[in-house]
Formats: sequence, C-alpha cells, structure tokens
Amino acid sequence: MLERLKSIKARYDELTQLLSAPDAMSDQARWRELVKEHASLEELVAAYNAYSAASTELNGCKSMLHDADAEMKELILAEIDALGEKLASLEDSLKLMLLPKDKNDDKNVIIEIRAGTGGEEAALFGADLLRMYQRYAERHGYKSEYLSESLAEMGGVKEVILSLSGKGAYSRMKFESGVHRVQRVPETESQGRIHTSAATVAVMPEAEDVEVEIDPKDLQIDTYRSGGAGGQHVNKTESAIRITHLPTGLVVQCQDERSQHKNREKAMRVLKSRLMELYQSRQAQEESSSRRSMVGSGDRSERIRTYNFPQSRVTDHRVNLTLYRLEAFLDGDMDEMIDALNLAERAAKLSGEA
Repeated sequence: MLERLKSIKARYDELTQLLSAPDAMSDQARWRELVKEHASLEELVAAYNAYSAASTELNGCKSMLHDADAEMKELILAEIDALGEKLASLEDSLKLMLLPKDKNDDKNVIIEIRAGTGGEEAALFGADLLRMYQRYAERHGYKSEYLSESLAEMGGVKEVILSLSGKGAYSRMKFESGVHRVQRVPETESQGRIHTSAATVAVMPEAEDVEVEIDPKDLQIDTYRSGGAGGQHVNKTESAIRITHLPTGLVVQCQDERSQHKNREKAMRVLKSRLMELYQSRQAQEESSSRRSMVGSGDRSERIRTYNFPQSRVTDHRVNLTLYRLEAFLDGDMDEMIDALNLAERAAKLSGEA
C-alpha cells in the first residue's frame, strides 16, 4: 500500500509542476484534464502526508526512549500510544480511499419519483420525498431542476423527474433507488387508523453526450398537446414531446415547457441517462451475476426504507439503521443515513463481497 501511495504522491507532485509551468494553459483541453486529475488526487495525498508526518513523529518518539528518565519515559509512551492510534485510523482511511471509485460518483444525478400503492396518500408521500431531496440539494449546494412532472390532486405527485447538479451528487444519492414505504394516519381517516403506502425512486447518473451515442434512426419522436388547465398556452400548441427508443422500447415524454425544443432537450437528457443505466447494469450482470452489494441492488422493486410517522422514525432496512427524527430527515437532514450506506458499501468492497 505504501509503495502505491508513494507513486501517487510522485504523480501529484509532477502534476503540480506541470500546472504551474508558464505554458500550462496553452492547450486548454490538456490543461483541464491535468486539473481534473490533480483535484482527484488531492484528498488522498493530504491523507498520505498526514500519515507520513505521524509515522515520522512516532519514530522520533521511539528513538527518545533510550535516553529518557522514568518521568519523561512515561510521557513519551503515552505519546507513542496516541500516535499509534492516529496511524491506525489514518491507515484505515487510506485503505478506503484506495478502493476503486464508482466511475459515476462525480456525475450529476437524475431522480425519478413515482407514486406506488396507496392512491392519493402515495401521491402525497411522493411529494414529501420530492421536497426531501430538494431540501437536501439546498443543504449541499446542488442545483435542482424539474425535467418532468405529473401532479395529483391535493398537492401530491404521480410522477416527477428531477435533476441535481453538483460535485458528487450521484455519490450521495445513488442509494435512494428502491421502494420507500410510509406508515401514517391520513388526514381523511376518521378512525385514526395507520395506512401504509409507497413510492418508487429511481436514481441514475446523468449521461454526458460522449458516453451515449444515439442513432437518430433509432428514435420515434411524437408531438402532442400538453395536458393542463384549459386556455393556457401549453394546451393550444403541440409543444409536448414523446421520444421512443426503438431498439430498447424506452419511452420518455416531457410537456412542462412551452417550447417544443426545450421539451425535446429535457426528454433527451432523461433518455440518455436511462440508456446509460441500462447498458451499465447489463455489463455489471455479465461481469458477475452473483455480485450484490450489502446496501442492496438498487432495484426499484426492492423495499429499502420505511418512514413511520406515529413513532417519528425512519428505518433503512439495508443497514438496519433507525433514526428517531423523521421530521428533520424529511427536511433534508439525511447525511447520517447516507454516510452509513456509503460506509457499508466500502466495508463490503474491503471484504470482497461487492
């Protein structure tokens, strides 16, 4: 491990020199590549430098033991114990940092929320999840954008597609895929009985143009009048877009914008991301049909989390973590849960189970 870290630090130092050269920005494309690589190594090199400094300090303390009197020896031994714990902690961190990164982690993310079983109550819960992700995005400085939405009565959500843009957005949101179940007493329930309903969440890294090439001949593009309140502009022109990818049968539609061009652009973003997810999942299955992460497969049919309102608790079934602060969680305070899921994935990788 140490030899690999030395090699990484040497490369980091080399990149630092290249970026500080007078002609570094003469080739903009190469300069951007170097900046990206330099940034990707920065955290790891900082941790390695801290490890090296602690190791040097530990060796220095050990060398002082020979000439120390009894009182000084006691102080030095205490320092050696503290440095030993620090080195062990830094070593664990370095092992985690050296694990292969998910190539999609730094990408923007597309989140699809659909009301499941439970009728109007499921649609209201879908709206709760939408707000939860938007509040989480605000807390982390991510930009959120609606790509498509279909609303229900009483303020619920039948289906919504949302994009979150920002560094590491996918790495933080990727474990949200699956079935989210809610247990609560609906406002319309006069007997006070708890109802159970569900919403399905799908999370995809947003595809970049260079990653997914689509042959125009493979697309069937239909235009139609948007559904909406009568008399509005969106209902008078054929601005809505439906795109069918013929080889796979994937269908995406968007009607939120007045402009047909903008609707088409948004629909293509969703289609490319769905295609990338499809291709990557097929590739992963081919590489190993038996591999399965501790934090679940991400399958949309898998129940991953339960939100219990009467007990103010949220439970993630993949890591058996229960938090008794449901209101704060739904307000976007999700980091403790997301950190636990990330840690479980890393632990699975370290043990060779994922």
